Amino acid sequence: MEILDKLKILADSAKYDVSCSSSGSNRKNKKGQLGNAAISGICHSWADDGRCISLLKVLFSNCCIYDCKYCVNRASNDHKRATFTPDELCELAIEFYRRNYIEGLFLSSAVVKSPDYTMELIISTLKKLRYDFHFNGYIHIKSIPGADLKLIHQAGLLADRMSTNIELPSVQGLKLLAPQKSHQSIIKPMAFVNEQIQDSNELTIYRKKQLFVPAGQTTQLIVGATPDSDLTILNLSQELYNRFRLKRVYYSAYVPVNVDTNLPAITTSPPLLREHRIYQADWLLRFYGFNSHELLDEKHPSFDIGVDPKCDWALRNLDKFPVEINKAPLEMLLRVPGIGYKMAQRIVMARRIAPLSYEDLKKMRVVLKRARYFITCKGVYYGGVDIDTEVLYPILADKTSSKVMQGQVSIFDAS
Repeated sequence: MEILDKLKILADSAKYDVSCSSSGSNRKNKKGQLGNAAISGICHSWADDGRCISLLKVLFSNCCIYDCKYCVNRASNDHKRATFTPDELCELAIEFYRRNYIEGLFLSSAVVKSPDYTMELIISTLKKLRYDFHFNGYIHIKSIPGADLKLIHQAGLLADRMSTNIELPSVQGLKLLAPQKSHQSIIKPMAFVNEQIQDSNELTIYRKKQLFVPAGQTTQLIVGATPDSDLTILNLSQELYNRFRLKRVYYSAYVPVNVDTNLPAITTSPPLLREHRIYQADWLLRFYGFNSHELLDEKHPSFDIGVDPKCDWALRNLDKFPVEINKAPLEMLLRVPGIGYKMAQRIVMARRIAPLSYEDLKKMRVVLKRARYFITCKGVYYGGVDIDTEVLYPILADKTSSKVMQGQVSIFDAS
């Protein structure tokens, strides 16, 4: 098979893996080397379905020994199979880079023969890129669950970022749809990578040392392939952030690629809006001081698709509003719909000089079409309506949500 034929097959097989953000690594170009990695990340472009295509995003192989029911590359599927050699993949990456098609590489793979064998192929490719071709650009790889930790360590010294994809948010879901994988085989390398990153950072303070996965690690969860609620997904994400210091948890709306009685029957479109709401909630966990049990609970296990999670929380906690813009602490300003993280900081800094009026907030470009219902300025309320859930809900409802439900926007628009 020609190398371009392999590329067509393996690039198409890789499109369902969304955990390929490229920010966080900083390495300057050196004499005799090719490329660099910037702290601001690789430049991104987007496909019609909203997936990142800025990197050479490809599988090493789609010849998998596993039969995960949700996966397009499952062993029982009858479709074209291909496997690169390390030399072929290195040639592709370098030639694409020289032509300015890409600025980095995202490399994943199906499990060929065994996890260890697959990991060895990936390591061989990375060694050739780094040492033979002197490629100094960004590389993101996916670790293979079940591979020996020594191999994970070797790969981590050569890559900028590593992802270990959990895929399914519960042990029960994993047993049902991917019975050949185990929860422990995924969590163990994730914990190991976290330990190695911390050790690497501490030792570098005292002496120079090759960094281990300097841009951190990520993971991916499929949304909608199992009956797991948004609360289950969000609880898991919060635990992963706390335990393993992940850079990102990526969420992928379930796309039906196989027919199986254990998979949900989706006749319209993937649950894009649900994915979008979980991404919004994830942002609140990481930057706004929320925790998962504030956003959802057993009585409300799923997000309201009509409003974003921050508005949903505010509507369920109206007893905390309105807040005085000139006195409310930063933590409370962050919980006001329409006030983002940077804007909250600007408000805190500005009010030290003089009390802020409603006109001042307009000049600062606060999103007052939402915020005005939850704040007062110098004791004056500018909402114009009662602070009541039934009154505020239709005002705050996201007009985009109805379009998504009707299939009028793409994944990129919804995200």
